[in-house]
Amino acid sequence: MNTIVTTTINHPTEAIFKYASKKDWNLIIIGDLKTPHDAYSEFEKQFSNVLYLSPEEQEKKYPELSSIIGWNTIERRNIGFIEAYKQGCQIMATVDDDNIPYDFWGNNVLVNQEIIADYYETKLNVFDPLSVTNNKFLWHRGFPIEYLPKRHEIEYKGKRKRRVLVQADLWDGDPDIDAICRMTFHPNVKFDYIEPFCSNAIAPFNSQNVFISREVLPYYTSLPFIGRMSDIWSAYIIQFLFPNSVIFNKASVYQERNIHDLTKDLEHEMLGYKQTFQFVNNLKNYLNYLPEKTVRFYQIYKDLFQ
Repeated sequence: MNTIVTTTINHPTEAIFKYASKKDWNLIIIGDLKTPHDAYSEFEKQFSNVLYLSPEEQEKKYPELSSIIGWNTIERRNIGFIEAYKQGCQIMATVDDDNIPYDFWGNNVLVNQEIIADYYETKLNVFDPLSVTNNKFLWHRGFPIEYLPKRHEIEYKGKRKRRVLVQADLWDGDPDIDAICRMTFHPNVKFDYIEPFCSNAIAPFNSQNVFISREVLPYYTSLPFIGRMSDIWSAYIIQFLFPNSVIFNKASVYQERNIHDLTKDLEHEMLGYKQTFQFVNNLKNYLNYLPEKTVRFYQIYKDLFQ
């Protein structure tokens, strides 16, 4: 059985109900202080494949990790990643509660397989996955802004083999772009059908609709204390540790984005605007760019997979 992981502070959303209805998947929901616990206790009773972990249960099972992550943060989902691993899942999907899965979601997961994918080359050391879609005027959150003028200088090289450890599916609706891009375009998009694709360079991917191999899970995380780079910098680290392991695939969700303050989003992305360029150009020393508390978290997190 494979496992879906999410965290939420909302009552069960349409997306949560649809993920719970995926009978070939377990669903782990990680509560936070603002989560309506009674609602999820009842929700858990409706579905045999759903596990809800309340704050009290999290603190009991993972006291040190829970303490260092803190509360009222999306990084609580890290506890779900560990739970999924302990359940024995071979593939974990990390999703958001405002990403409504299409009926075919989860039916074409290529993780742990060697496949033939469309292959693009860039002279940059980072590839923007949106640059080869029908919405190429946008760019993925966490793509270094210093590279924006050259992100379309890409050459299609045909098909290449790739052993897939991470599959990042795209998202129709309000896509995962950075605050500058969102403020500029206010997009609501539909991605044309695409075949799985990859690149010679590392690329940003997020934590809202991504399939992760068990092999990668002890190293994959949502890094706390670095704002909206939490999943993006983790994605870059994974590609440093596991080269040529990521593919992107067609949109399999529609995002009805939860209410966001774009000004706050911008503030929480400032670390990325300032340091992502340096980060991706010095990945062998990635720990040097992380706050001391984040490094401590990462060690505690990885030790729990032993």
